[in-house]
Amino acid sequence: MFIQTEETPNPATLKFIPDGHVVLKNGTAEFKNQKQAETKSPLALQLFAITGVEAVFFGQDFITITKSGNAVWKYLTSEVQAVIMDFFLTGKEPMFENQETANAKEASEASTAEDSEIVKQIKELIEIKVRPAVAMDGGDIIFHSFENGVVYLVLKGSCSGCPSSTVTLKSGIENMLKHYIPEVEAVEQVSED
Repeated sequence: MFIQTEETPNPATLKFIPDGHVVLKNGTAEFKNQKQAETKSPLALQLFAITGVEAVFFGQDFITITKSGNAVWKYLTSEVQAVIMDFFLTGKEPMFENQETANAKEASEASTAEDSEIVKQIKELIEIKVRPAVAMDGGDIIFHSFENGVVYLVLKGSCSGCPSSTVTLKSGIENMLKHYIPEVEAVEQVSED
């Protein structure tokens, strides 16, 4: 089994791609500490056992690891790769059974009947134009709400805490949404907590 490593725009995160293995069938999952992983993911728990791992993010075919400030990638990378490889070779699922379904439901970006036409358009643009590009960088962006002309988004994985995330939000996403949807005046980041 081969695990490819890719740098992300966030110097505190690396993207790990376990060749030929699906990490999550649906949605994404983010763990900002070991406690969040305890009842949700055996793989995240094992990754948090590595000194220097600060956060874990799962995408469909990748895992993004955020390191603590004093950890050095040169030493951390091989430990992370070993844990991921050993885990997938056992044939276990990265998420506990009940969490995979709950996670897919949470991450669903499908528009609902209650959504206004503007919200439906915003969700569609984020799903089609933004999320695939952000996933390539090891992260995810989820629609939170639209109020008084402002689109609120949640940044996950390598996007969370990334030095260039403000530029991405303002110069990229905000400009694109304003172009397609005149009612959008601004884009802001919010915390999921």
